[in-house]
Amino acid sequence: MQQAAGPDPFLAQRPRLLALAYRMLGATGEAEEMVQETWLRWQGAEQAGIADPAAWLAVVTTRLCLDRLRRQQAARQAYPGPWLPEPWLEEVPAPAEAAPDHRLDRAADLSIAFLLLLERLSAPERAALLLRDAFGADYAAIAAALGRTEASCRQLLHRARERLREAGPARRPASPAAHRRLLGAFLAAARSGDAARLTRLLAEDARLLTDGGGKAQAALNPIFGAQRVLRFALGVRRRLPPDLEARPLAFNGQPGLALFLGGTPWGVLGAEVTEGRIQALYLVRNPDKLHGILPAAVTGGGGGASLGQRAALPPAPPKERTDEPETEPA
Repeated sequence: MQQAAGPDPFLAQRPRLLALAYRMLGATGEAEEMVQETWLRWQGAEQAGIADPAAWLAVVTTRLCLDRLRRQQAARQAYPGPWLPEPWLEEVPAPAEAAPDHRLDRAADLSIAFLLLLERLSAPERAALLLRDAFGADYAAIAAALGRTEASCRQLLHRARERLREAGPARRPASPAAHRRLLGAFLAAARSGDAARLTRLLAEDARLLTDGGGKAQAALNPIFGAQRVLRFALGVRRRLPPDLEARPLAFNGQPGLALFLGGTPWGVLGAEVTEGRIQALYLVRNPDKLHGILPAAVTGGGGGASLGQRAALPPAPPKERTDEPETEPA
């Protein structure tokens, strides 16, 4: 095999391939494995004969992810309690400029809320949606990835979009500053047992999902409704370790909190925030999903840290109590 001149297309596409694999699998380590395998196949291919390297790489990555999902089907169905994706600590890569129908917002979305929506789709539906919207792939490439006809892929994509629409209209997300403020206020109110303030922070239809994976204590069922979330938060408060430490951590493209106990990751807390209220809370406690959460501070300068190197920043100095939610957790 003779290497083509110029920059390696794989290196240029790697961030987006990794995001594609992560959206398919919901696990950073497995996404890394799929992209590594794609690289090996790229190295063994006749690169000079590949007219569209980006499409070729996306097709190979998608096929590998579909194979992995088929092998994991039984384990996913038997997963104890709610399943949440492993926190994504990388920067969110920009979508393809050619994403059809101007679906750039969806194409760039790595939020937990969107990943949970993708879980409602079959694996082929998910692949078709991501290839079309995140990569701007044509139907020939989607058909090659899925081993189907182009007409069948059009039907798959139509069903996928319909199922997402049935889940309800997309809510307008809060700004990062408002997101941090409300999440910090929730934690402060939960710690102090301020039921009235918690009620003001939660939307009426708020929900809470906790993922322990059968390896850490967590609620085995989703909790729906502001009052139920409130009771759960106040009940858990009495059982939390007194030296549990919260530090701001950006993951899945949104502000969140890393929780440490004695320097060891205890959990990661994220939220869906819209219209000035918390619509959803996501607590990842499964230790298998916390390996990349490190307590050491990240030094500034240059790009963000890679997976396994990103760490939670130390908390900001506490501010005086006001009628507004705290900017950072108390």
